[in-house]
Amino acid sequence: MSHSSTPSQRQLRAGELIRHALSDILFRGETNDPELEGLQVSVHEVQISPDLKIATAFISTLIKGQEQRALDALNRNKKYIRGLVAPKVDMKFMPEIRYRIDTSLDYANKIDELLHRPEVARDLKKS
Repeated sequence: MSHSSTPSQRQLRAGELIRHALSDILFRGETNDPELEGLQVSVHEVQISPDLKIATAFISTLIKGQEQRALDALNRNKKYIRGLVAPKVDMKFMPEIRYRIDTSLDYANKIDELLHRPEVARDLKKS
């Protein structure tokens, strides 16, 4: 496995610091955006680029089907939220935060559903 594809300890630590701070801000409703507060956004993971300049936050909402609205609201408040996160993390430089919808749970559910189909279950029993 190449070194560049595996996140360094610094990247993992920085990602977790930002995820924790972002989750806290969203949970406490510190964004001053009623729409964002109503959507109950969760941050599942934050991945940081190797140069620590870009943080990608993977989000979902408690209310199914509202992820795009949450993404729009987060992007609308991007600079303000970054300013709220910065003092909560111990980093020399606060990365730009980009938001993406977390689809990993949907993917896992789809795989689970496929594995439980009668024809797939039958084929799995043969091997």
